[in-house]
Amino acid sequence: MLKPDVRGFFDPATATWTYVVWAEGAADKKCAVIDSVLDYDMASGRASTASTDKVIYFIRSKGLQVEWILETHIHADHLTASRYLREKLGGKTAISRHILDVLKTWQPVFHNEDDTPLDGSQFDYLFKDDEVFSIGALEARIIHAPGHTPADTAYIIGDAAFVGDAMFLPDVGTGRCDFPGGSAANSYDSTRKLLDLPEDYRMYVGHDYPPDDARAPLCMATIAEQKSANILAGAAASREAFIKKRTESDKNKSVPALLLPSLQVNLRAGAFGRETGGVQYIKIPLNVV
Repeated sequence: MLKPDVRGFFDPATATWTYVVWAEGAADKKCAVIDSVLDYDMASGRASTASTDKVIYFIRSKGLQVEWILETHIHADHLTASRYLREKLGGKTAISRHILDVLKTWQPVFHNEDDTPLDGSQFDYLFKDDEVFSIGALEARIIHAPGHTPADTAYIIGDAAFVGDAMFLPDVGTGRCDFPGGSAANSYDSTRKLLDLPEDYRMYVGHDYPPDDARAPLCMATIAEQKSANILAGAAASREAFIKKRTESDKNKSVPALLLPSLQVNLRAGAFGRETGGVQYIKIPLNVV
């Protein structure tokens, strides 16, 4: 099995990890970008590309060719830069077909059907559950891992698992499950799927929130480390105990600061929507969220 090389880029504003995945020894130089970040200032309504430009610089400096621009789920805490990446470097945007459930959930809130297709056609490709694909010479497949949201997907690329918010590092636990369509029970079941991977596999997480700032942000733990030490979802955690702890932890959690702009842009695969008089807008639904 060809093992991938991985370069992580941490965005401190949203605690998000973006990954470039490739095989250094492969002749084709194909790569994937996972969970990109578009910078967005809520107060001014200004978007910028500083974070993604670092990723683009790295890809170009390595002579890589983008084949896939992947999303693990529809993020509620940062805007994806997938559209910008595709314009600059090419590649296909892709996400799980379960995005169709998320689109149905949020369309009545945003009434965005005029610029956000409900069939998911704004993405170049929708993965089926357990689908196998490739990134150049690298073998890859997906695992549907719902719980945080209905559409969460883990990408298994060689011996590396990119799990988004389905699991975090051992001292952080797992992603919240209080968004529409979220489920602590589904989250537990998803962690069992992921922990069934070989113990020497590398698990790369979507965010890192170091407890009490006791350490620098990290992006990876092995499956063995997750099984032995994850504070919520370790191998010894029972389904009942996990659901209880996850539910209690999610009570009265604040809404992510970028929830409303993130959902609208991310459901459009990184687009801001149609212009009115040369200006684009983010909708702010009142007394709904």
